[in-house]
Amino acid sequence: MTKSVNEHYPAKGRVIIHLDMNAFYCSVHEAEEPEKYKNRPTAVSGSVEQRKGIIVTCSYTARSKGIKTGMNVRQALQLCPELILIKPDFTLYRKYSHGFMAIARQYTPLVEAVSIDECYMDITGSKMFGSPLDIAASLQQRIMSEWSLPCSIGLAPNKLLAKMASDMKKPNGLTVLRIRDVRQVLWDKSCDTLFGIGKKTADKLLKLNIRTIGQLAGTDEKMLIKQFGVVGSWMKAAAHGIDHGEVNPNRELNKSIGHTTTLPADLTAREDVYRVLLNLADQTGRRLRRQKLVATTVQLTIRNPDMTTITRSHTLGAPTQTSEEFYKEACRLYDKHWKVGEPIRLLGITLQNLKLLEETALQLDLFSYEQQPRKEALTKAMDQLRDKYGEDAVLTAGMLGDDPSTLIRNKRIRGTSLQKDDSLLYIDE
Repeated sequence: MTKSVNEHYPAKGRVIIHLDMNAFYCSVHEAEEPEKYKNRPTAVSGSVEQRKGIIVTCSYTARSKGIKTGMNVRQALQLCPELILIKPDFTLYRKYSHGFMAIARQYTPLVEAVSIDECYMDITGSKMFGSPLDIAASLQQRIMSEWSLPCSIGLAPNKLLAKMASDMKKPNGLTVLRIRDVRQVLWDKSCDTLFGIGKKTADKLLKLNIRTIGQLAGTDEKMLIKQFGVVGSWMKAAAHGIDHGEVNPNRELNKSIGHTTTLPADLTAREDVYRVLLNLADQTGRRLRRQKLVATTVQLTIRNPDMTTITRSHTLGAPTQTSEEFYKEACRLYDKHWKVGEPIRLLGITLQNLKLLEETALQLDLFSYEQQPRKEALTKAMDQLRDKYGEDAVLTAGMLGDDPSTLIRNKRIRGTSLQKDDSLLYIDE
């Protein structure tokens, strides 16, 4: 006997979809110019003309030839001389992102965009569109027919398992992962494959002789809390496939604002690093002020050529929206935490602990309070000039250079990170 649609939905609980575009940037270029890129090895690179830098993302054809995200362009061309390098175009990527998100919202108002190329959907109340599998299949078909984009879909009772499921089959995958499947499907995998557990946490678990998700599920919760704090309790639940996070369509657009730039050649000189940080601080400050926000915490991200990444942050004494303050703090963090002469492949500045300007009392500096209103007036005037005539209308000499940090003033070629944040040229799909 055929089940009714209602029987495909739980009496209690939810039905969650994680929708993830496949090789999004390359897929967009293929959709725009199929005669040029379809079924060919392509890669979006931060420095096409110089043929330097890293691979931001690559097509599945390129991946079949050994090309990987984060690989040096020179190395990639040695592996695949016919690799087509493409300039990033984030105006185009945003157009396609808005397109597939609009399709998702036709099935449910509960759509939470988590980056330019992925979103969660709560379809518990979407029975009118058919069973969960019907909806998932329809989504894939429509996104392909209307936007020529391949996507993978995870279908599960919560966000954690939906995300894990969407990663299991790429491209064009559709995977169902239920809590009763967790023991068989996930428990033999290493802890770092559990979404939300990073390398450092996995390494610490390894030192505790906890190698697999199954072993993590069987570990005493009190011990985990002792070692990891409240995160330990979350890890124990997650290893059992339990997640109570809700799909939030009104998710804050910015919990942080930042830019990250991958460099075409490794930097070692302090003055070169300072110049890049100046450009990064300038644009993060611009975006902060445009959104009428202030920040209290400055975070610096540094990655070396072997892709090891460190992040260091400092909370200021008072909230501010001044690029100069962000620049000074980033330079201080660099001087404190990085050995001069060690090569740097990537730099980033992220502003955190954001608040609305109108709800914040900005603190006047005791020794410069007379100059502060003049500085604010000058900053406002410069912002207005750049709003009207473009980001390059007013620059300081220190911002000039030929590295990619100078390009983040161009909206067409600056990127977005996995946190829905406008960072330059680094996304791992």
